[in-house]
Order: sequence, then structure tokens, then C-alpha cells
Amino acid sequence: MEFEVWAPSSERVGLRLGDATVPMGRDAGRAGWWTAEAPAGPGDRYGFVLDGGPVLPDPRARRLPDGPEEPGAVVDLGAYPWRHPWAGAGLTGAALYELHVGTFTPEGTLDAAAGRLGHLAELGVSHVELMPLCPFPGRHGWGYDGVAPWAVHEPYGGPEALCRFVDTAHGLGLGVVLDVVHNHLGPSGNHLPAFGPYFTEAHRTPWGAAVNLDGPGSDEVRAYFVGSALAWLRDFRLDGLRLDAVHALADTRAYPFLEELSAAVDGLAEEVGRPLFLVAESDLGDPRVITPRAEHGLGVAAQWNDDFHHALHTALTGESQGYYADFARAPLAALAKTLRGGFFHDGTYSSFRGRHHGRPLDRTRTSAHRLLAYAQTHDQIGNRARGDRLAAALSPGLLACAAALVLTSPFTPMLFMGEEWGADTPWQYFTDHTDPRLAEAVRVGRRREFAEHGWAESDIPDPQDPATRDRSCLDWSQPARQPYARLLDWHRELLALRRAQPDLLDPALAAVGVAFDEEARWIAVRRGDLRIAANLSDAPVEVPLGGRPARVLAAWLPGRTAAPGPDGLLRLPAESCVVLAQG
Repeated sequence: MEFEVWAPSSERVGLRLGDATVPMGRDAGRAGWWTAEAPAGPGDRYGFVLDGGPVLPDPRARRLPDGPEEPGAVVDLGAYPWRHPWAGAGLTGAALYELHVGTFTPEGTLDAAAGRLGHLAELGVSHVELMPLCPFPGRHGWGYDGVAPWAVHEPYGGPEALCRFVDTAHGLGLGVVLDVVHNHLGPSGNHLPAFGPYFTEAHRTPWGAAVNLDGPGSDEVRAYFVGSALAWLRDFRLDGLRLDAVHALADTRAYPFLEELSAAVDGLAEEVGRPLFLVAESDLGDPRVITPRAEHGLGVAAQWNDDFHHALHTALTGESQGYYADFARAPLAALAKTLRGGFFHDGTYSSFRGRHHGRPLDRTRTSAHRLLAYAQTHDQIGNRARGDRLAAALSPGLLACAAALVLTSPFTPMLFMGEEWGADTPWQYFTDHTDPRLAEAVRVGRRREFAEHGWAESDIPDPQDPATRDRSCLDWSQPARQPYARLLDWHRELLALRRAQPDLLDPALAAVGVAFDEEARWIAVRRGDLRIAANLSDAPVEVPLGGRPARVLAAWLPGRTAAPGPDGLLRLPAESCVVLAQG
């Protein structure tokens, strides 16, 4: 078996295989690379010794059975017996479901999560979006402190468990998307700097030195992360990747990393004969991220749209702190703007940033499916002081209105796990750092952060307390009880309607119409011949829809379903919504 590693600054490199050390030789055709041949098979532990130092895990290890501080293990991913042929599932017309493996079930494993995939197939989503799976020290965490971008966290089940999960999902007709992190590695267990210039002090990020995408040695660093992305898609038969916080990628090269990555993914899609896609988390407000490369964009298929979330959240809750402030001044106007134009901040002044932000999308050329819409995400829940979901503060009626506005929007909708039944279990920030000093720094830092916003330190959950993770697990007894069961049925009904009604899959932003009354707190959205009306107030309202005949396709109403009267007015009870077909 051939072993290889990039270690450009080392004078001597050895392969530690079991108890033996095998000298490695320089690769004459690739600067900085070292290679060795040695007999090895699945399960054999190995690592690299640089200039007589300690044994370090392979930066490209596919399995780290004893954690990221220990040697890796040889694994043969090609030996997995795939049971279900899969032609792929593209992003157009999709509905995503964000899932954290460690809290989706009490067991917190990929196999346990796979056992619940039938629920998602019945729900009617098209793709499962897994939060990061890369190894990190400890057992439980969000996953954004991963340190081995080619491997699967062993407490989740390791690489074979991911194969089983994807195989099961595909057998149920579900695509699988994985959240990957290219903008930083975690603070503990990161050995990449020992191997080469993976990071640079030329740029600083919230996590410290930036990943080296544009300095000396950056060709190999880019190849490392591009190769990791392609390996996830190819070896585990994933359908797409979500790219964490691309606005934190420090890159000044003429050929941007995102463009290079999107080109590589498109090339792999052509090679394997099935659609593959990238979804970016971007705070740039820059349409070029999702503009095709042929039109001088970066070629990413889609991006999360926090502007839609912030507008919807302020309309539902009335919150106005922090980045919600600009949206809260006229939340329904903000929501209408995002529904018609994608971005709220499209060159407007952002009081949160203290500057103008964003630029307009071309409504006539940008497909709405390139923006993801959601009422809740792991960030928007978990970054709250107590990790409280919307269900902790809103009535079932307002949760139903949120679902209607998300799932009938022109965008690609996404739900966060448990949202479909109005789960009121929190999803809190939890960690399992094995370094006591780091654990204490995280604990103290989080409490100080929220103390600055008026929270008592005692009110902030301890991230290191195992109970914090346990509280964040879904309660699977809820969907069978009221009011959860009714909300679950509502989400199923809306997702089925989305699949059945071509008007709801029309990606033309220019075709979307919106009317609203800020004071009365109602909003009505036109999608072709369909009308979606929601009353967010605690009093009945009259919504003018015109005199065209209408029939009810779906309704969340306390009594019988309703359609507009002869006067063209739709009378909606408090905190209710309806989907109508006119004409």
C-alpha cells in the first residue's frame, strides 16, 4: 500500500505503521511530498513522524478511531456494499432538512439517525443536510471545531456508518448534503501547522490565523480542501455540500477558491453522472457567489438567505436587538422585499454593521431556488442565550404561518430538525473539550458574552455540562401528541402541496407579488394563480384578494376553511393562514 504526505519543510519523514517506522522518500515529481510503500490493511494504525518528532495523524486520514490526537486507521471505503442505486437529487425543486447527528436522537449516532429517516421521507423533504461530521476532541459538539476534514467523527460511527446512513437515505428517496468547514479548524487537535503552511498570519479571522488560500504554499492547501470536498461527494455518494461561512475565507487570488471548488465539483458531477451542488453560508450580500461561472460569478449553486430569516423572525416575534434592528422597523415590508428581490440589504445602510451592505440581485436572471429560506436554523436557535426555539414563544398558529411562508416561498425551503412538529426542546450551545483550560475559557467566554447583553451568568447553560447536550436532543414522543401532531400534519400538507403545484416551484422572482398591511399585520403572497395569506396579529383581519373565484388548497384556521366573499375580502381569524387557488 502506498502512503503519502505533504510536508515541505521537513528534512526527514517516517511512516509509523503499528510499532514500526518506515523511512519515506521525497517524491521527485511533486515538491514537498513524501511517499512510502508498506503492507497494510483495513484497521491498521498509522501516522507520520516529522524530523524525529512525535507520531502525528495523517492530515488526509479517512478514519481516526481513537480521536484526532491519535494515529489514523487504514480503511477501504470501496469495500462498502451499496444496496441502493442512486441517480442523484439536484437542488432545483428541493426542500432541505438540517439535522445534527448528535442530538437528532438520544443515542447521537449515524445509525440511530438512519433509523428515523422514514419520518423524513413521510414528511416530504427531499434532502437531509447533516451538520459537520469531521472529528473533534471529545464526544459531543456542534461540529464546527472539527480538525480532520477527510474523516468522520468516530463517536458518530465513523466512515462506514456514514455509508450506511447515505445508503438508507437514498433507499428512501432522500438526498444527503453535508456541512463542511473550510474557513478554520478547531482550537484543539489541529496538527496541520506541523506539516506545512496551511495557515497564514497575513489574514486574521475570528478564529485566529486564516486558512492559507493565497500565500506561499497555497496551491497545496487549496488542493487539500478541494480534495476533501470531492472525497465526501465521491466516496460517500453525497449529493451536495454546505460551505460554512464563506465570507470568512480570506482569499486575494485572481482565481477565487470558491470558483475553483465549484468547477471541481461540476467536473466530478460530469464524471460520476449525477447532479452535485454546493450551498454557501454567505454574509456578503453578493450575488456573484451564486452567479454561474459562465456569467463571471463564483458558480456556487445556492446560498443561505439570512435576510429572509431576519425579516420573518422580526415579523413573528417583534424582536429588534442586534442585526434584527433594520428589519424590525417595518418587518412585513422587509419580508415583502426579500420575497420579491431576494436580499433585504442590497446596497442599503446596515445599522448593525455601521455601513452600507450588499448589492441587488438581478430578479430577471437569478433563479429563486438559488436562495434558501428558513424560519429556524442551528445558528439562529443555538446562538441565542438559552437556545430557545420559536415554539418556546409563539403559538401553534404563528408557527403554522411561519411554515406556510417558508414552504410556499419562491426559494428553496429548509427546516431545522424538530421544527416540523413545533419541537419546544431547546437547542443549546454545547461542547466536550478535553483540554480543561479550553473548556473553562469557552464556559467563561460564553457567559461574559451574554452578560454584556443583560443576561445573568447563572441563566446561561454551561456548554461543558453533559446535561446541556441532553436537553438539546429531540423528544420523539412529541410528534404523536397535540399540538405537535397537528403541526406535523400541516408541514406534510404544505410540502405535498409544494410538490403538486407548479406555481410553487416557479423560480422567477419577478413573478412574485406581495401585499401587506404593517399595522394590521397581514401579508398576502401571489405565486401564479395561488395566493398565500397569513394573519400574524391576535385579531381577525380582512385581506383584499379581488373578485376572482377561489378555492382553499390548505388552511390553518380555528374553524371551517374560508375563501374570499363576494366583496373580494378574505376574512382571516387571528394567527391563521390559508393557501388559495384563484381563477
